[in-house]
Amino acid sequence: MTPPTSRPWLALLGFLLLSVAVSAIGGGVTAGSVKTWFPTLIKPTWNPPSAVFAPVWTLLYALMAVAAWRIWCRRDRPGAKTVLWVYGVQLVLNSAWSILFFGLRNPAWALIDIVALLGVLLWLQVAFWRLDRVAGMLWIPYVLWVSFATALNTAIWHLN
Repeated sequence: MTPPTSRPWLALLGFLLLSVAVSAIGGGVTAGSVKTWFPTLIKPTWNPPSAVFAPVWTLLYALMAVAAWRIWCRRDRPGAKTVLWVYGVQLVLNSAWSILFFGLRNPAWALIDIVALLGVLLWLQVAFWRLDRVAGMLWIPYVLWVSFATALNTAIWHLN
């Protein structure tokens, strides 16, 4: 891969910092409710332990940033700029889920958001794959995790 700029590492740092910012929003909204409200909910038996979420999301945000950066490095290709805009949309939907589920304590609204997020992620999966196979491969764990999270959100909404 030959990035079309002499400073591709600065762009990678920017994508990583953007991921950290989105993660911080989600973590900030989640912190209080995860200790008070969330334990009171009825959850399915397959709900992962709380300790799983932070490491998984840390890895996913890093993979997302690298995947988006790889597309940025190909931003001169047809459709790449649109893909980067849609990447931004998914970050907004990602943050909105934490706000809706943990901040507003509303699994129903969060479910609507995560279904929309999953649709955007699937669209991005195809777009990333077409523009850069490595970016597409890096995106797969995020799609799989959000698919699982959608099922978990659905179960929690149904049980409560």
